[in-house]
Amino acid sequence: MVSESIIYPLGENALVLDPAPRATIDFALQNKLCWIAGRCRNITGVINAVPGMNNLTLYFDNAERLKSGEAILQKLWDEAAQHSLAQRHIEIPVVYGGEYGPDINNVASAHQLSVDEVISQHSSAKYQVFFIGFQPGFAYLDGLPASLHTPRLATPRLQVPAGSVGIGGQQTGIYPSQSPGGWQLIGQTHLKLFNPHQPSPSLLQPGDIVTFVPTRSFTS
Repeated sequence: MVSESIIYPLGENALVLDPAPRATIDFALQNKLCWIAGRCRNITGVINAVPGMNNLTLYFDNAERLKSGEAILQKLWDEAAQHSLAQRHIEIPVVYGGEYGPDINNVASAHQLSVDEVISQHSSAKYQVFFIGFQPGFAYLDGLPASLHTPRLATPRLQVPAGSVGIGGQQTGIYPSQSPGGWQLIGQTHLKLFNPHQPSPSLLQPGDIVTFVPTRSFTS
């Protein structure tokens, strides 16, 4: 059972399911929350279902639905343990270093590694997609080797190109579109991470397993 204290209103038209507010991120929990989100998006009156780190926020079309929404969340939470997300294996081709990864030398120096060792370690790991956030199509990934954990830049860039692959602290990620950013850029992919014209706009989905594949150019 989910206690009432962790299902609470957010403003007038939203509910938050927050089963582990102080826990570190956990894939089994994210799996449950993303499965619940998928079910909730098909429920009348739910405008959006947004998984976050250890939580899920449901937005309704009016405040009168909050009471029934609590019952829905409780029911789906009880059912979630019996279900799992579909898990795909997605390969991301990456051109590492040079103009596409201007900070790869910083990462290598920070850990007394060669650039080739950074590439090998980064591309040998398997990453799990926890949830999508920050900007449309941006996947929060778990699985970066501890030997590559690197602080963000002291001064963020005003423009990071779309497709840039970076390291920020304990995580790696891909910028779906051009934006400001402070992650250490180690490479770039030609894949389009977000396309609003597709039935499923985000290339990566919660539950997916991601690997990075080194390539020599965007056309190789």
